[in-house]
Amino acid sequence: MTLAYSRLNHALRVPLAAEIHSRPFLKLDAPETITHLAVYRDSEAGPPNGNALIQHVTLAALCAHFGVAAPVEGANYFYHDFGRFRLKWECHTEFSTYTFATPSRDAVALSDAFAHMPLAHLPQQWLASLEGRLMVAAHVVLERGEGSADELQRAFESSTLVGASVMQGAQLWTDFTIQSDGFSRFVIRDVGMRAQQAGRLVQRVLEIETYRMMALLGLPSAQQAGGVLNAIEAELAALAGAMVATDAAPSGAHEGAVSDQALLDQITRLAARLEKLSLDNSYRFSASKAYFGLVRARIEELREVRIEGVPTVEEFMDRRLAPAMNTCDATAARQDALGRRIANTNDLLRTRVGIVQEMQNRQILQSMNARAAQQLRLQQAVEGLSVAAISYYVIGLVSYLGKGAKVLGMIGNPDVVVGALVPFVAAGVWLGLRHMHRRMHG
Repeated sequence: MTLAYSRLNHALRVPLAAEIHSRPFLKLDAPETITHLAVYRDSEAGPPNGNALIQHVTLAALCAHFGVAAPVEGANYFYHDFGRFRLKWECHTEFSTYTFATPSRDAVALSDAFAHMPLAHLPQQWLASLEGRLMVAAHVVLERGEGSADELQRAFESSTLVGASVMQGAQLWTDFTIQSDGFSRFVIRDVGMRAQQAGRLVQRVLEIETYRMMALLGLPSAQQAGGVLNAIEAELAALAGAMVATDAAPSGAHEGAVSDQALLDQITRLAARLEKLSLDNSYRFSASKAYFGLVRARIEELREVRIEGVPTVEEFMDRRLAPAMNTCDATAARQDALGRRIANTNDLLRTRVGIVQEMQNRQILQSMNARAAQQLRLQQAVEGLSVAAISYYVIGLVSYLGKGAKVLGMIGNPDVVVGALVPFVAAGVWLGLRHMHRRMHG
């Protein structure tokens, strides 16, 4: 029966149904220590086409060190218990995450807990291979009970702490600052979480940190694009001024066409520069917007309750991350608006060039009409000469006929006859030429 019904399935039914279970949470039980690494792709130019292959090679190197079989190529999720630590690996579009978890001893001070993290079990050679690719490095201490405020303050180097009661059974503390050891730190205190709730909370906190950093990748691009957009806007304003000056200047049609063509060439170059800038930044700005949306979604899932005197994670992100994302959005909108302005100016210039060309074509047609009229008059003059010449030769032939007739005694004086025929011959030649022209025109 099972085999019979399996034949009815769509080819994608099983993988699509399994997709929702493809990235399960880590099963954590306080006290535990967690090290989280987000490894970015190698190249920062263009969309990340080869990221998956690069990330699989990195994971395979780690598995080979411990003698563990790596996942098959194309897998986006991997979990394995290495004995000394547990690893959860996820591959995303631009990066992959490595989350290492190790149980810790009870009643350990926070400073000692951060000194004994799962990072110590990783091979140094493998860590060195991540040079220039590490986007996020975070340590998380999951402890039981509320603990003391002084111990919490000593665990962080920053004087500004962010914290809240989250998920109705835990406290989250951090400063979102990279400490002197190169890792950001998070403290999660279990004050009444239910089973498997700790794993969901830790993953949400780590995703907030990872997506926050990935979202901020768009800020340097927005800052660099600002100077380029300022230069393009200044050149566009100068071009608009030159167009106005060209309209006001009393110049000939040819000079105006040359000037408009030069302006059109300049604005075409401006459009090409802006298009290249948009192509370079469009993917990054879109990705930052998507990551920022994920950060907000994960913060909502925390269900924060304020701890008096301490800003919440949502407040911190609204004050620090939101302005950066607004800068990216404003730069993207500015690029689009400038593109429309350049397109409008380009259309205006092309219209002006088209009008000038039509005027030039009209002048050319007028000159052609004038030359045609001159040719017609010249043709008429030539026709008059042609009538005289043809009549002359015809009269000559008639004169020879008259002389022959005189010798034969048919007429007495051929000159009189020839003279009388001259008007009739000329009229006949003229009528013949007119008839020929009418047939040709017809």
